[in-house]
Amino acid sequence: MASERVLDEKKKIVSEIKDKVKEAETVVLFDYRGLTDNESKDLRKELRDNDSDYKIYKNTLLKIALKDLDINLSEYLEGPTAIAFSTDQLSPIRVLSTFAKKHDALILKAGIVDGKVSDENVLKSLASIPSREGLYTMLAGGMIQIAKDLSIALNLYSKQKEN
Repeated sequence: MASERVLDEKKKIVSEIKDKVKEAETVVLFDYRGLTDNESKDLRKELRDNDSDYKIYKNTLLKIALKDLDINLSEYLEGPTAIAFSTDQLSPIRVLSTFAKKHDALILKAGIVDGKVSDENVLKSLASIPSREGLYTMLAGGMIQIAKDLSIALNLYSKQKEN
């Protein structure tokens, strides 16, 4: 039987996990086996630069915390699993997907986005969404094209009226 001190420590960890999941807009589970120490540091830095962080907990403690929150990710908690938390919906998914393309050792498993469980395919599709700045650029380009088409049409109409 585990000592009272060990049980208290585990309860604190479960409580920490629950708090982080509740506060996060996005939670991503991923397999980190095979990453070198330097690659792990690079990943942690990239996530921090994007207002995210990741931590490694024991799967049993993760299962307990997620069960208390009525979230079922048990099927994804096999083998070594790291968990990334973020208040931004897309940045951790984008960072992890980009990192996984460069490092075959990192494998996305599943996540929680807007309170819904998302599998690897959903995470990959979310990672392909352009950034906010990219979307603004696309919107501005579309608006410029409309103004350009309107000016051409008005020019042609004015030439037709002159004749």
